[in-house]
Amino acid sequence: MRLSIVIPSYKEPYLQKMINDILDNSELENNLEVVVVLDSYWPDLETIVNDPRVRYLHLGKNSGMRRAINAGVSVARGRFIMRADAHCCFGKGFDRILTNTCQPNWIVTAMRYFLDPISWKVMDIPPVGYEKLVIQGGIKFSGQKWRSRDVERKDVMIDETMAMQGSMWMMPHKWWDDVIGELQNEGYGPAYQDSHEMIFKTWQAGGKMMLNKNTWFAHKHRSFSRTHQEGTKENPWVREQSWKYALDTWRKYYEKEIKPKWQI
Repeated sequence: MRLSIVIPSYKEPYLQKMINDILDNSELENNLEVVVVLDSYWPDLETIVNDPRVRYLHLGKNSGMRRAINAGVSVARGRFIMRADAHCCFGKGFDRILTNTCQPNWIVTAMRYFLDPISWKVMDIPPVGYEKLVIQGGIKFSGQKWRSRDVERKDVMIDETMAMQGSMWMMPHKWWDDVIGELQNEGYGPAYQDSHEMIFKTWQAGGKMMLNKNTWFAHKHRSFSRTHQEGTKENPWVREQSWKYALDTWRKYYEKEIKPKWQI
């Protein structure tokens, strides 16, 4: 198995469309598996995609996005693992393109467009490429569009970047096992700041956060409602606590080592 795509889902209305989009645009054939993690709910039976490349993992109680990702990775069989939000579409051959060039110590994302999930079409909005890692408003780590780098390095098709949204990333399974281990729930809570946690761990281990411009994905535009990200009654959380924990944990490393390295 070359690639496992882990999709954490909580009452996601676009899950079926996304799975079909992955299968339609994959070029890995039977070397791809899709691991759908159903976080304490069952979708309508008519929306289940019945394909040997798709596996469903049901969590008996609501665990939140981070634990759902951990659970999916724990059963993933691929040499590479990808995480994607349950409302994304992809460019043709995205899986082949990303896995063909990924190095052992990389986390990789692609050009990010914006999806209208009702029409299932990419919106006419400029994509997001490079992102700069900043402390936004003094309260949280955030990725900021880095337009100057987009222009300066427009001809570099696979390049290092500082941040990603977190809605889609890929890495070697061994890098996850050796460096990431799992997404930490304690302190961070069940949802936010997962991409920053992984990027900091990767940098500390000598790895890189990479942008592959040879392919793309489109993520549901923020004007459409959220599901998993907002938490549940069974698994409440306060996003400001997650922001503070990440900042307390990584701020010194960011300011002493990362900012000087990137000259920002």
